[in-house]
Amino acid sequence: MSQTFAEVVEDVRQLSSEEKQELQAILTQSLIEERRREILENAKAGMEEMGRGELKSFSNVDDLMDSLSHD
Repeated sequence: MSQTFAEVVEDVRQLSSEEKQELQAILTQSLIEERRREILENAKAGMEEMGRGELKSFSNVDDLMDSLSHD
C-alpha cells in the first residue's frame, strides 16, 4: 500500500506534538546519515582519482582560480 506525498503530509499533521518531534528527529538523523554516505562516496572517488594520478594540486589560489576558469 502506497500513499501520495500529500497523504503522508496530512497524516503527519494528525500526529501529536510529541510524535511530530520524534518524526523530526528521525528525519534529521536520516538526512545526516545520507549526507555522510554521500561524503564517503565522494572521498572514495577522490582517492581513486588520486591513485590514478588524475588530481591536480595547486600551491596558491591564483593557480587554482586560473585552472577553474579554463576548465
